[in-house]
Amino acid sequence: MEVSKNHDFGTRAIHAGQRPDPTTGAIMTPIYQTSTYVQQSPGKIIGEYDYSRAANPTRAALEANLADLEGGRYGLCFASGVAATGVVLHLLSSGDKVLLGDDVYGGTNRLFHRVFAQLGIETVLVDMTDLDAVKSAMDERVKLVWLETPTNPTLKIADIEAISEITKANEVILAVDNTFATPYLQNPLALGADIVCHSTTKYIGGHSDSIGGALITNDPGLHERLKFIQLSEGAVPGIMECFLLLRSTKTLHVRMQRHCENAEKIAAHLDAHPKVDKVIYPGLESHPQHELAKKQMSGFGGMITIYIKGGLEESQLMLEKTRFFACAESLGGVESLIEHPAIMTHASVPADQRAKLGISDNLVRLSVGIEGVEDLIADLDQALG
Repeated sequence: MEVSKNHDFGTRAIHAGQRPDPTTGAIMTPIYQTSTYVQQSPGKIIGEYDYSRAANPTRAALEANLADLEGGRYGLCFASGVAATGVVLHLLSSGDKVLLGDDVYGGTNRLFHRVFAQLGIETVLVDMTDLDAVKSAMDERVKLVWLETPTNPTLKIADIEAISEITKANEVILAVDNTFATPYLQNPLALGADIVCHSTTKYIGGHSDSIGGALITNDPGLHERLKFIQLSEGAVPGIMECFLLLRSTKTLHVRMQRHCENAEKIAAHLDAHPKVDKVIYPGLESHPQHELAKKQMSGFGGMITIYIKGGLEESQLMLEKTRFFACAESLGGVESLIEHPAIMTHASVPADQRAKLGISDNLVRLSVGIEGVEDLIADLDQALG
């Protein structure tokens, strides 16, 4: 049976883009571990496959699955999230300008400012929670707006629909990194975005065993341009990674429910903890964009940022003492992770920019897993002392 947009997210997660293998009846999409495909005669290919950099049946199933979950027509997969981001930037030319959210993943910031700047593409940092700032930064050279929501690591929420009205009025492409929210909690295309980006390494993969990225769009022209760059640059994922990601999307809805449930309980607990100065979580009424998060998201996610009382010494000690929260970069796995952005994921961000954003020595980022929530709370309590 073919799935449609009317089916439940969980049904689509398990079935969209996939069908039993026509040769064997295997219910899981096979791993087509091949680099090339036999042609009937020169230039006369069998089906749609001639070379796996261009297309592969396992990857095609994943791309169709992710596109469906985001409510998009077209999906493209890549070797990593930053590889996907780079393909979007290759839509631009020397002299073009990008408006970049001021609080984005450190690797994204580095790619824009230290790699594509060499190609003559200017990046201007903008607080995407300030619509007036977005409007005032617009000029004829701006060709792309790139934002994360929620942001990494201070979990700011940008109004996708309002920003899309600004970009459409100025004929500017709007790309939204939806890694933290996932398509289960938020659908930027439905809110007016032109491109959705994912680091599939995170929640979509969910098991800390694969690295990948994805782009989804509804625009056939954008898809054609992005696919040409994908083919030409060749930063495509390995087929085993595609297989693992297809395995993972089947449980995305179940995992995200538990991530959200655990994070909401932990955020409330830490908000009252005597050793915690401040908790940032979109589900808390104290969050400055709490109402916006309720409007454009169906849940508040599994990421929490806290400011502990003290400084670098106290935060390092906490990260050394946790047991279930493993001190590691990345996020979105079934296991809980804890990290220090100023030293780890955002070390490449200039110190003055970190200070402006509040990425200080006492800021700690939690990726709440799906373990028993009482065990996780007890772990944090003993680590905070």
